[in-house]
Amino acid sequence: MDSLVFFVLPVVLLLAGVPVFAILLLVSIVAIAMNPQLPMHSVQTVVFGALDSFPLLAIPLFILAGDIMGTGGMARRLIEWVMSVVGGIRGSLAVTVVGSSTMFGAMSGSSIGCIAAVGRTLYGPLRKGGYSMRFSGGVIAATGAIDILIPPSIPMIIYGIAAQQSVPKLFLAGIVPGILMAIVAAAYVLVYARVKMVPLTEPARWRNVVAATGDASWSLAAPVFILGGIYGGIFTPTEAAGMAVIYAVLVSRFIYREATWLDLWRVASRSMYLMAQILIIVAGAGLYSWLVTTSGMPQQLVANLQQLGLPTWQLLIIFNVLLLVIGSFIEPPAAILILTPLFLPTVIAAGMDPIHFGIIMTMNLAIGMFTPPFGLNLFAVNGMFKVPLHVLYSGVLPLMALYIGVLMLITYVPWITLAPLKLLSQ
Repeated sequence: MDSLVFFVLPVVLLLAGVPVFAILLLVSIVAIAMNPQLPMHSVQTVVFGALDSFPLLAIPLFILAGDIMGTGGMARRLIEWVMSVVGGIRGSLAVTVVGSSTMFGAMSGSSIGCIAAVGRTLYGPLRKGGYSMRFSGGVIAATGAIDILIPPSIPMIIYGIAAQQSVPKLFLAGIVPGILMAIVAAAYVLVYARVKMVPLTEPARWRNVVAATGDASWSLAAPVFILGGIYGGIFTPTEAAGMAVIYAVLVSRFIYREATWLDLWRVASRSMYLMAQILIIVAGAGLYSWLVTTSGMPQQLVANLQQLGLPTWQLLIIFNVLLLVIGSFIEPPAAILILTPLFLPTVIAAGMDPIHFGIIMTMNLAIGMFTPPFGLNLFAVNGMFKVPLHVLYSGVLPLMALYIGVLMLITYVPWITLAPLKLLSQ
């Protein structure tokens, strides 16, 4: 009966189009009603306890910082700098999308924010530069997922809270996988541009690079300021998020002078609504996870898998398939909060490193963000640039296949994610 309530009912509600936060709350209410022995006074404590977390404060602050950077000219200057560096090669515009998405991820950590900032600047030039609608929309949707791996990453913060793991260690472990995703994406767009004989852009010139570097110097310094502060022991990830907001406001308002106080107010209001959507999911997922845990299902799952005697490599295949499917339907924050309490006992029992598994989970959910039919990035590109969904579906498939290849490498070669942690500890 528990499996019907906790797994079958959510799937039915999801297919019926019910919002994720409502699914979590409805399933929790049904589970409570079916178990009168549950201590009802604990429900309120669990719901508010899910929100009472200092690391959780980093999420709204990073979202706000990224939005300010996109509005205040910092993201645009970053894109122009990347373009000045790679200009002149066949496919330079598409490579700029990949490079800008990667660098914007080091400032924001929000995939949708990346699509908005990079896509609004480069989608038009891509179309005018000879790239098809299918390719242009697909590469913007797929490269936006790189933001989730490049620190600071909002899903990694949520996993760190749910799994009680170090967020700075998760950030460090995600750097190499994120760079690998960017490398394979860049290789793909270069091959595409050469096969399609896309017209060359203006060649790179030293004076243009120097001018763009000077203009974008404050934007380029943002990742160094944020990540350097974290790993230099100056501030925690949450404090780094607050400093990122202050940095973005000062640069956008007083140095670049592209954001007025009214603009900043509008950005803050927009970010507030987005954060409210995330927090209500966090509250509902906290209650759902508590009910799943108290039901004994994670322990039962561990016992069942141990009886099967599956080797670790087969367990990883099962986890990857499940996460890819779930990630194509559910947003990463909700998926992490729901699945981490369920999967983590099995992960630990199998001898896997929780940090390594956190990167595997994050990467699966990143790919899920542009996996047909319900990937969130697909709807974002569809809404912003009016690219039909069926066109996007075919446009993202090549990059989806390449990313899954990187995912398999990350899954079965833990050294790639864990080596930076060992170097830091020496």
